[in-house]
Amino acid sequence: MKKKTTRLLKTNKIEFYLFVLIFASIQTASQAQTKSIILGRPTDNSITASILFDQNMEFNIQYGTQTGVYSNTTIAFTNTANTPDEIDLINLLPDTKYFYKMQYRLVGTTTFSITPEYTFHTQRAPGSSFAFTVESDEHLYDKKGIRELYDICLNNQAQDNPDFMLSLGDIFGDDHTPFVTTSHDMDSLHNAYRPVLGNICHSVPFYISLGNHEGENDYYLAQTPPNNIAVWGTQWRKMYYPNPYPNNFYSGNNDIEPFGIGNPENYYAWTWGNALFVVLDVYRNENDTTAKPQGWNWSLGLPQYTWLKNTLEGSTAQFKFVFAHHIRGQGRGGITNAQLYEWGGRQTIGGNNTFSVHRPGWAKPIHQLFIDNGVNIFFQGHDHVFAHETLDGITYQAIPMPSDTTYEIGKLANADAYVSDTLDGSGHMRVTVNPTCVKVDYVRAYRPQDITNGLHQNGEVAFSYTIGTCATTSVIEKNNVNDIGVFPNPTTDIINIKLYDNVKRFQISLVNSLGQIILEAQSKSIDLSKISNGIYFVHIKTDLFEANKKIIINR
Repeated sequence: MKKKTTRLLKTNKIEFYLFVLIFASIQTASQAQTKSIILGRPTDNSITASILFDQNMEFNIQYGTQTGVYSNTTIAFTNTANTPDEIDLINLLPDTKYFYKMQYRLVGTTTFSITPEYTFHTQRAPGSSFAFTVESDEHLYDKKGIRELYDICLNNQAQDNPDFMLSLGDIFGDDHTPFVTTSHDMDSLHNAYRPVLGNICHSVPFYISLGNHEGENDYYLAQTPPNNIAVWGTQWRKMYYPNPYPNNFYSGNNDIEPFGIGNPENYYAWTWGNALFVVLDVYRNENDTTAKPQGWNWSLGLPQYTWLKNTLEGSTAQFKFVFAHHIRGQGRGGITNAQLYEWGGRQTIGGNNTFSVHRPGWAKPIHQLFIDNGVNIFFQGHDHVFAHETLDGITYQAIPMPSDTTYEIGKLANADAYVSDTLDGSGHMRVTVNPTCVKVDYVRAYRPQDITNGLHQNGEVAFSYTIGTCATTSVIEKNNVNDIGVFPNPTTDIINIKLYDNVKRFQISLVNSLGQIILEAQSKSIDLSKISNGIYFVHIKTDLFEANKKIIINR
């Protein structure tokens, strides 16, 4: 991998042999296109852009703090086909939105092509408002994940204008034999996501939390090194995707691994605005070398546990978020797992706490660390389903797939492992952080051909909740409250929705007493004849406000 900065002309050669991906056809200079730009490692004064072309190209980046005005230009770089360059833009202003474009041309030609204008934001100051997105289990390497729907989900995330996005793993499918047998196979698996993520990650920095199907665990690392999927997978992941490593901005794993891996860039933390972000690796466990460690055999390992403890205890951030592919790496479910073994300290739910016996010298179980240090939300993937649970004031949030065109793989297979608030569908999580409040939305993704009967729309919000003190929108105060209503109430079959005249877009959801969405519509007249008698809430979301109205169905 070649790493460059706007001030340094140093080229760092990767220490292992690079297999070159040969393309079947060669484009002319006029057809040449950048394969992808992936942003990563944003800080208060820098950002890394990973640039990949499929031909030998010359390029530079122009950037500035006003749209269309680029006060800074990097030197000219020469890129080798199919080998990404990492360009560090440095000496940036903190808490600032930057605009940039790239000029590029085929080596030996004179005419530059120019990308559209892209953007990024440096670290937000405390008290700022911002958004980020979370996805998990893309699975484009097998039949579960469909590229067409994933593209739609990515576009939905771009519409959220997030400062960055996180993937919680099972991206590359490194352990899916028999297809993965050589380093060249691993190259192809990691390279394949570049043009996909490049559709939005030119303006949305990308973070990776490793999943079980990345194959980067102690079991695979021990298999005939360096010729194994863990070594190859780590090398190619680092080759194509700039994940954080410890420096003045990020903390994380300080290990230097052999076989050309170097720092594995596998767990890390940083602060952005009022929030602490902690990304765990639950697979390089350093405490067990079986393929799928279970029970007490699974571990973060003492070094990562100690780092997690110190990170949480040393943070004064108002909000704290922790991310991993799954509690303890295997199994299914959220808060049921959170009570067990290294995470919860117990052998069985309700059993005695035996943490000190199995982890002598360690301070406390991970869940107790969360309680004592004010963690707000733990995000996990793995189960391919949306699920929202709470335990001891900690929200455990499971992330659905972004690419499941059946819209029910995780719901059918894994929902029974959760105790509350499980929903089907595909999509992502949008998290909006304000000075005193966090709002979390499950944003669904739908292909046009899968939208039937007006029940769903792409981009609809299926579930929302807040943490902290959220200010009430002022829009309702500016309107006559009598101009919004649900009638008749009680009803036997039909309800009608009355909205302000200036409402342009709206989404109606019927929610039962358990908080489950049982019907969605975009009509002001809704047929409830097939809904059982009882008390429900009509959730009204518009472009101006959100409101809830209690109704009674009584036949």
